[in-house]
Formats: sequence, structure tokens, C-alpha cells
Amino acid sequence: MSTSEGQRATALYQFGPFCVDPEKETLSRAGEPVPLTPKTFQILLVLVRHSRELVTKDDLMKTVWPDTFVEEANLSRNIFMLRKALGETAQDHRYIVTEPGRGYRLAENVHVVPGEELTIVAARHSKVQVDVKETRPWKWAALVTLLAVAVGASWLILHRRAGPMGRAVLSEKDTVVLADFANSTGDAVFDETLRQGLAIQLEQSPFLSLISDERIRQTLGLMGQSADVRFTPAIAREVCERTGSAAILEGSITPVGNQYVLGLRAKNCHNGEVLDEEQVQVTRKEDVLNALGQIASRFRTRVGESLTTIEQYNTPLAEATTPSLEALKAYSAAWKVVSTTGSAAGVPLYQRAVEIDPRFAMAYAMLGRVYGDIGESALSAENTSKAWQLRDRVGGWERFFIEASYYMEVTGNLEKAQQTCDAWARTYPRDVRPYGFLSGAIYPVQGRYDQAIEKSRETIRSDPDFVFGYNILALEDIATGDLEGAERALQQADERKLKIPDLFIDRYQIAFLKSDQDGMYRVASQTPRESGAEDWIAHLQSTALAYGGHLEQATKMSQRAIDLAQHSDQPERAALFQSGEAIRDAFFKDRPTAVRHAESALKLSRGRDVQYGAAFALALSGNLPRARVLADDLERRFPEDTAVRFIYVPELRALIALKQNKPAKAIELLQSTAPYQDGEPPSSFFGFYGMYYPAYLRGEAYLAEHQGLAAAAEFQKIVDHPGVVISDPIGALAHLQQGRALALSGDKVKAKTAYQEFFKLWKDADSGIPILERARAEYVNLD
Repeated sequence: MSTSEGQRATALYQFGPFCVDPEKETLSRAGEPVPLTPKTFQILLVLVRHSRELVTKDDLMKTVWPDTFVEEANLSRNIFMLRKALGETAQDHRYIVTEPGRGYRLAENVHVVPGEELTIVAARHSKVQVDVKETRPWKWAALVTLLAVAVGASWLILHRRAGPMGRAVLSEKDTVVLADFANSTGDAVFDETLRQGLAIQLEQSPFLSLISDERIRQTLGLMGQSADVRFTPAIAREVCERTGSAAILEGSITPVGNQYVLGLRAKNCHNGEVLDEEQVQVTRKEDVLNALGQIASRFRTRVGESLTTIEQYNTPLAEATTPSLEALKAYSAAWKVVSTTGSAAGVPLYQRAVEIDPRFAMAYAMLGRVYGDIGESALSAENTSKAWQLRDRVGGWERFFIEASYYMEVTGNLEKAQQTCDAWARTYPRDVRPYGFLSGAIYPVQGRYDQAIEKSRETIRSDPDFVFGYNILALEDIATGDLEGAERALQQADERKLKIPDLFIDRYQIAFLKSDQDGMYRVASQTPRESGAEDWIAHLQSTALAYGGHLEQATKMSQRAIDLAQHSDQPERAALFQSGEAIRDAFFKDRPTAVRHAESALKLSRGRDVQYGAAFALALSGNLPRARVLADDLERRFPEDTAVRFIYVPELRALIALKQNKPAKAIELLQSTAPYQDGEPPSSFFGFYGMYYPAYLRGEAYLAEHQGLAAAAEFQKIVDHPGVVISDPIGALAHLQQGRALALSGDKVKAKTAYQEFFKLWKDADSGIPILERARAEYVNLD
């Protein structure tokens, strides 16, 4: 390690068990470091230098943020963080006293330790050579104090340098590649863990942009390297060049006796020039994560990020993640397996992380996310709620992630979720995740498919290896009827060798909409068991069979889907499949079976979408008291939920009114669904039911009121949007109902055409289906 020389006069401030070093910008307690953000430290320093004196809020803000306008809430937040660092509680403000409406003062006496001129002659590994020039008669006491702080601290900055002439070395448009840490300690707990920890710390920055692991794996494939190859600096440099990035970050951890030296070096990947170099010495394994956070903060300052954003988005790593290396190791492993294998594979690893550290907010958040991805909404809500309760521990994009997830998975308030994602995207304009949430989970429910397409394309432009961007783009192209566009999106994903279970579903739906039986069979037969999509495909096959009137085969395929989901320990997903089957049975007039399947679904899960599907099937089958109880329960359990308030409950109450021969009331109740009637409700994501149900119910209500043309117009909405309806039973039934509506209006020619479309779909249907026999009789009577 190179020699660093310099000279300074020390001046330490002591109060209680704390020691403040203005030069190093460090706070320690009994020799142990106490992490503080730069602005929080500056506030402490002002209070320390005015011990027992009132410092007004205005003076504090002008001193700490001299050239920037900040709101008082920012000061309050930093005071809160400072109190937390000093160990104060809400009931005991021992050190910092608030003068209401005025400001703050430090209640403790402060002792200044004026020092000797201390010259660091050399810094090599764990030994620090010190020359001291006497400036006070009590030099030995001061020297002992200084060495106690320097040697007794848990970490010590050894060496640091920045780019040429200290100029900013990165811009806001640059991307950075993070290599694996070189771990020479022999302790496997540091493998991948430190890289993940550093990535989390650096990703708090709106300034820095790390190349995603997905894009790294894609580039490795183009290089002929396996996805799990050791990501050494040499390989990272080639990835850096191929992705057009500006720099690579090389991390290292080295044992020095019983201590560790953490290193971070930024290099220009084109010429190898060292842009910045930081090193920290750590005396205890338990403090490695704190030191990693400290080194990341200093790096952000040195490469050109503004102090304003560093102050605002710089939660200490041990708080943002976990103080446990073992928990972070499990989290890192989960993150990797999810991006390569799928969401279900990450569940046990995220569970392991929260078992080790029950206060690991982001592990709960990611556990909630992967449960949501596989259709287990109740477990998703449970874990996301725990993350929400711990959200004050995180900062940066993780805070946005937890808040958006909470609104989507727990409260279901899509308006708040959208506002959070919009703020997230403004703060982190290069982060693809808010666009993914907007285009994949929010806009489709609202029927805003064009905007979803726009956002999904933005995600692909920002990160061409963000596989969910291609999936969302394909789905929204399908919804708008652009099947060629959907196929192009899937082809682009194939070219980049990107795979997730959802892509099999996309391909099956395209084949179904093109009436490509061979294509449907090919997708189903080529879906591997380990893909996580086998049960999903089986359920989709059952809906396609029923759409063509093959009800016996559909029932068998439904049971296969349910069995596969239960075998994979996904009871809510199985319940979604069964509630969808119950709705189908009810539509096709097999009411006893519909009731049985609805109750079976409710035994498996009381998830929001399951309960809605079961209640709809029960109401359609005439079991109105049971359906009403379930609707009331949904309204009580999910008072903020957008789908419950504006889709599920209005539909259920309208259906109950229809069954009570109150069509006018049903039409009135359906008015609140208008903003969402063109959208895809959450029940459609895994259950494939619920799309355009307001139009179908409204059409039936107009039929009951003998308004044939109005009814036909409602059923036409369903016919005109096959990419939204896909294989929901109402897609086939809309033709039959439209024939009935047109016949009622007196237009027998168009009525016959509508009936013929239904017969074409059901040309090979099972024999003896009552609804088909009735339709044939009605058609004959048109002559």
C-alpha cells in the first residue's frame, strides 16, 4: 500500500461517552464508531460547538445547508437520526433538548481536547507510525486520548485518493460495473455478501447507476462465459466495455492479523486509469458492514455526486439492510436465484434471511414481492406489512419499493401506489422498477394499455436485459390486439436468452387468439416442469377447452392445474384456479358443481381475488345470502382497495340485484365500475377471470329490461376486445347474448350472425350441454 503524508492539528470534542472528531467527521462512543450521514454530523458539530446554548432552527439550516433551500422537515429528520445515533428514546432526550418553536441545544457539557500536531508518516496494513510535536505540557495525556480514539475505534481510514486534480470522475449519464469482491479471508460469509451490500449502498444514489445483474449475465453469455463464473476484475472490465459503461468497481477484503482491510477501487474500463481508491481498516468482523457503508459514502463524494443527494439518500448499510452478515448472505443468494430461476426459488432464502434477522426490512419486502409474483397474495400482504412497519430503517429506492409494494399488496390502493411510483421515477430516473410496477400492475387495471406499453418500452430502453419489460410489453400488445407486436417482444427476449415463466403464458395466449391449436399444444408440451409455469399453463388450457365447449376435458385439466399448484405448496394459486372453474360452471348452468367448487376454493384460501371469484360463482348460481356475506367481508377487510371498491363489490352487488329481478338497480350499482371497465382486474393475473364483467352484467340487465340495442352494445364491447377477455367464458357467451339482444331488438339477420359465431366456437362441443341446446332452439325460432 502506498504511503500517505500530511499534517494537522487535532481538536476533539468529548461529551458523556461520546467523542467527536471534526477532521475525520466521525463520532465514536467508548471507542466504537457511531455511523452518521454527513449532514447529521454537521448538525451535531454545530450543537457541540454551542454546548448548552440554544441554536435556532433557522441558524442550523443556514449553517448546514448554506447554498440550498431545504424544508424544516429535513432538519427534523436529521435531528431524529441524530437522537437515534446517540441512543435517545422518545421519552428520554438526554442529550438534545428541543425548545418548542425555536430550536435545539445540547444539554451536556463539552470538553475540548486541543491537540498536538500529528503527522501520519506512513500507513501500512495495521501499523500506523506517528510523530508528535509537543504543544502542551500534558502531551502524554493527550497522546493517550488520541491513540485510544485512533486504535480503539472499530475502523480507520487508511488511504484515499481521487481522480486527476480532484475533479468529478463520473457523470449522471455514466453507468458502472461492480465486480465480485476479492475475498482472501477464507471466510465464505463474505462471498457475494459484500458485493450485494455495496450494491445496495450505492443504489441509494440517484447519481450512480450500476449495470444490473441481469444485463451482466446476458453479456457474459455473449462472451461465452457461464452465468455463474467468478466475476473477476478482468471479466468485469470486458463487461464494462461491452455495455458502454464508464468504470468498474473492484472491491477487496484482506485479513491483517485479527483485523480486516476493506478496499474499493474505481477504474476507467477503457484505459485502466484509477479514478478513485478507498481503504478502511476494520478491527471486528461485526463492523465490516458499517465500514462498507462508510467507504461507499466517501466514494460517492469523490466521484462527483452532490452532497445534497448524499445527505438525503445515505441510510447506513446496517440499517438499510441488516447488521448480520449471515442474513445478508442469504438475501444475496435469494436475489441471485430469483433473477436466474424465478420467484418461487427465492422464497426459502428470503425466509432464511428474516429468520436470522427479524428486522431485515428489505428481506421481508422481497419475500412479499416473490409471493405476489406466484399468486400468493395473503402471504405477500403479510410479509409486505412487516416491511412497511420497518420502513424507517431503509432509504433510497428501497423505501419507495416498500411503500409501492404496501399500497399494491396490502391496502390495494392503486392511486397511492401510482403516486409513489411517479415520485420514485422522478427521484431515480434510471431505475426501471417503478416503470415495471406502473406498466405491469397499475395501468392494466385502469385499462391504460397505451401508457403501459410506453412505460414498458422505457424499461427495455433503460435496461435491455430487464426480462419483465418484454413480458409486460407482450401482454399489453396482446390486450390492444397487436399480436405481431407481442411476438416481436417475445422474440427479442429469446434473442437475449431471457426466460421467466410468464413468457410461456404469453405465447399460449397468442396462439389461442390466433386459433392456432398446434401452437397451443406446442407451448404446453414444451413448458418444463421446473419453469414454474406448468400449473399455470394447465389452468389456461382448461379455460381454452371450456371456451370451445369441451367441458369434460376442461374439468380434468382444471383438476390437474389445482393438483400441480398444491403439490408446489401454492394453495392460493390453487384456489384461484378452482374459483375460476366455479365461475365457469356457473356460467354454463352447472350450479351444484359451481357451488361445490366455490366452497372448496374458499377452504384453500381467503385471498381477496379468490373470495371475489367464489362469491361471483355463488351469486351466479343463486346462493345470494352466501354471496352477500362474502361481498360485505371484502368491503370490510379491504376498505382502501381499488379493485374491491370499484370492481369486485359493485359487480357482486349488481349480480345479486339481477338475481333479485332488479335490473335497474344493477345498472345503477355498476356505474362506479366505469373508470375500470376496460381494465384487467387483479383476478385476471392468475385466475384469468373478471375481464369485462361489468359490460356483461350491464348487458344482462338491459336484456331483463327489454332494451335489446343497449344490451347488444354492451356485449359488443366484449366481442371487440378478445385480447383482454382471452379465454374467459364470457368471450364465447357474448356472441350468444348478443344474438339474443339483437333478436329482441327485431334485427333477426344480425341476430343469426351472432348465433352462428357462437355455434362456430362450439362446433365440437360436448353433447347435451343445456345452454347449447337452448341456443339451437332459439336460433330455429328466428326463422
